[in-house]
Order: sequence, then structure tokens, then C-alpha cells
Amino acid sequence: MNISARPSELARPATRREWLAILARTPHASMKEAMEAALGATGLPEFDWLRAPDIGLAMVRGRVGGTGDAFNLGEVTVTRATLRVRSAEGRATVGMAVHMGRDKERATLAALADALLQMPAFEGRMQRHVIEPLSARIAESREQKQARAAATKVEFFTMVRGD
Repeated sequence: MNISARPSELARPATRREWLAILARTPHASMKEAMEAALGATGLPEFDWLRAPDIGLAMVRGRVGGTGDAFNLGEVTVTRATLRVRSAEGRATVGMAVHMGRDKERATLAALADALLQMPAFEGRMQRHVIEPLSARIAESREQKQARAAATKVEFFTMVRGD
């Protein structure tokens, strides 16, 4: 699954790697709205913190010319969280989240979404109400950025004079 795919193109459920990428790119308001849609009146399930949301720094690496030698570009603020949700059967599922920024609630919601996506009782509902709509929003945002960039494209050409 490509995170830029439209919901109609999502023929199969997202893998954990794919949904973690989607959750990491989702803004707080969209994440909260999607989780409320998925969980409805039941609200957020109870969970235990394995690592409460904390804010730190991560080094961002760049490449010369996009493909050359790697270099340290600088540090960015990241928030991470890890939690455990217990199912009705007593099984525990661990959810984790890491994203750029200083939003602890967003990290909590993403970690909770990760845990619920791993539980068979919630997987289908979470894919339908969280991952698919958020993936579509990311794809739409990417397309808008590409359209704005394409509008500024300049075609250069050279005329050769024959002397």
C-alpha cells in the first residue's frame, strides 16, 4: 500500500509499517477526529503506559545533492510514546508512536491507534475509519503541493544559431 493511495485503491489493509507512517504524518485535529469516528460512543479504551509521552531531539540527516554523501543537517523536536492495551480476552498489545513536534496528546492517540490496529476486534474498524481517511488526506495534500509546484515550473530551451 502506498500512503499516497486513494481509499478506492486500498484493496488490502495497511501493514504496520504503512500505518505507522500514516499516523506519524497526521496532524492532531485529524487524528482526534478519526479516532472519535472509529471508537464512537465507547471512547478510548483503558491502557497502561510503558513509556509516557516524552519530548526529545533527533538528528536529521541530509544528502549532498539528494543522493551524495550524508551529513548532519540539524536536530528536530520529536515526541514519542509507548502504551499497552489489554483486550477482553486478557491479551496485551503494545502500541508506539514517534512524530516530529511537541504534541503529547497526538503521540498518545497515534500509539493507541497502533495498538488497536493490531487487535483483531478493532482492526477492520480502525482501517476503515482511521487509516483509509488519513491516507486519503495525506495523498490529497501531496497532490495539492505538487500542483502548486507544477504551476511555477519554467521550461527553458536553447535556440542554436547556425553561423
